[in-house]
Amino acid sequence: MNQTPAERLEAERKLSENQFDITQYEHVPRRYYGRMFFATLIVIALAALLRAFANGQIEWSYIGQFLTSQAILWGLVNTIVMSILAMALGVVIGVITAIMRMSANPILRYVAITYTWLFRGTPLILQLLLWFNLALIFPVIAIPGLFSIDTFDLMTPFVAALLGLSINQGAYTAEVVRAGLLSVDTGQYEAAKSIGMPSLQALRRVILPQAMRVIIPPVGNEFISMVKMTSLASVIQYSELLHNAQNIYYANARVMELLIVAGIWYLAVVTVLSLGQSRLERRFARGAGKRS
Repeated sequence: MNQTPAERLEAERKLSENQFDITQYEHVPRRYYGRMFFATLIVIALAALLRAFANGQIEWSYIGQFLTSQAILWGLVNTIVMSILAMALGVVIGVITAIMRMSANPILRYVAITYTWLFRGTPLILQLLLWFNLALIFPVIAIPGLFSIDTFDLMTPFVAALLGLSINQGAYTAEVVRAGLLSVDTGQYEAAKSIGMPSLQALRRVILPQAMRVIIPPVGNEFISMVKMTSLASVIQYSELLHNAQNIYYANARVMELLIVAGIWYLAVVTVLSLGQSRLERRFARGAGKRS
């Protein structure tokens, strides 16, 4: 049957509408069988883990008893103090090392490279032991005519832990700071020079404020790691949280209970620091229009 052009266009339009009419189809939600399977496995594993702890030889009353004991709280204070001091000193060392690494002076640059290589390449626990036993190499530390001190008396557990943790941290922080400085556009350096700013003033007032957006997140992570790394100072008898928990369970044989107590306090401190880090990151990200 012959159709006029108008009739053919109308027929094609109706056919096209029927082809794209989705009301005739039934909506069937997608089934995520893989997700359901692995979620079930995780729930079963967590239930088994909780059951093992519940039925294990753990006296839960001891956890509440020792959670606020004087020895544990004193160890917590020592852990926080050591973390703050070691991180502050590590940041200072890291900034100086990063500036030396980017210097045009080859002596400063290679000294910074060697320092970073040495202290990042050896275990922290080894460095702590070396500092604690420094008297075996240098029995006396002295400047003729000024002072002389017995190294054995100087290298207390606190001093050895502070030196070991901060100098080791400085090597890692140096690379973080260097990455932050390199992230700033070279035009900013040139603009600072063009208005007559000395290099150090330009670094302090122009470059570092812009680099902080890149530096803050990893330095915050390093600070959180520092809180946990202070536990290594227990090998040189520094009275931090884990060391004091060990002293208690050596006396009463409640090993798991005291380890859980230490774990609870570590988690509490890390949670507070994580919240503070998040707020600090948002503050420094405002200039870049980014929010974490």
